Amino acid sequence: MKAEVYVTLKNGILDPQGKAVQQSLHHLGYAAVKDVRLGKYIEIELSPMPLDEAKRQVAEMCRKLLANTVIENFRFEIKE
Repeated sequence: MKAEVYVTLKNGILDPQGKAVQQSLHHLGYAAVKDVRLGKYIEIELSPMPLDEAKRQVAEMCRKLLANTVIENFRFEIKE
């Protein structure tokens, strides 16, 4: 099993890295870029287990370590 976790900043949280990328894209001639927000992508290999248990464990991992839930949102997909 594999969990694919996506962590992104919540709306309203400043993203200085995203702004730097946006400015760089503008300097490269991509004037149509209106905004850039950066996040994290994490792959976790899991031992076989029931899907409900995998979802519970991955959500717990996200809340405890992988995402700062004060300023970040997370979502994940479990692939068997």
